[in-house]
Amino acid sequence: MPTGRRFDLRATAMFFGLAALGLGLVGLVARMAFGVAERRPAWAVLLSLGVAVAVVIGRRGRNRVSAARLARRTTDALEQATATALDALDAERPAEPAPPAVPCDRSAAVVVTDHDALTPDEFEQAIADLCVRDGCAEVEVVGGAGDLGADVLALTPDGRRVVIQCKRYGEDNKVGSEELQRFGGTCFTVHGADVAVLVTSSDFTAPAADYARRCGIVCVDRAGLRAWSEGTGPAPWVPEPRAGRELLDRELPDRAWQ
Repeated sequence: MPTGRRFDLRATAMFFGLAALGLGLVGLVARMAFGVAERRPAWAVLLSLGVAVAVVIGRRGRNRVSAARLARRTTDALEQATATALDALDAERPAEPAPPAVPCDRSAAVVVTDHDALTPDEFEQAIADLCVRDGCAEVEVVGGAGDLGADVLALTPDGRRVVIQCKRYGEDNKVGSEELQRFGGTCFTVHGADVAVLVTSSDFTAPAADYARRCGIVCVDRAGLRAWSEGTGPAPWVPEPRAGRELLDRELPDRAWQ
């Protein structure tokens, strides 16, 4: 009667239990590897290269490849895998935000108080800079041949058109009535001024100041220009209190208005 190995229930149950546990571990590892591959492709590439290196080592071992050659191949493969992983991580890293743009500070316009040291062209630019500082828009320096009396054009913060003529004169050379009359003949009709201003580094004669008051031209003399530049006086387009103006007109009839 043939004899065989006796069936062992306990051993069989243990075998299948261990097999199930092994399959579960394999599935868990596979699931983790799949999740890592989705979140970190670089790691998946590195793991795949590691497996490939292990396979190469196994095959080369069977073929009795020299240890030195195998070490060189392994080192090259690991260096390539590391470089690939680092490149992938750099690609995934969010770009650093650009520094915020610095807004343009309109108050940074150059303000000059020593107007006697300026040339006529520099004087016009200094007046334009004051307009920019005080919030005017579309400021242009247009002085030159054929300017018809306008040296600086601008729009006030409330939208009025300002036409300015600049006279960079010495302290002893006052602006006369003839110059005011020439400016008065073009500032409103030709240039369409809402506010006409004549600015000088000197002063105005009494007839010139009187003509300016009657025609509605704002005169800014040496003292008024310094106050405007230093911020202690108003810009020439700022309306003045009417009652105070009429009172001073009676008391100082020859004084130009700033």
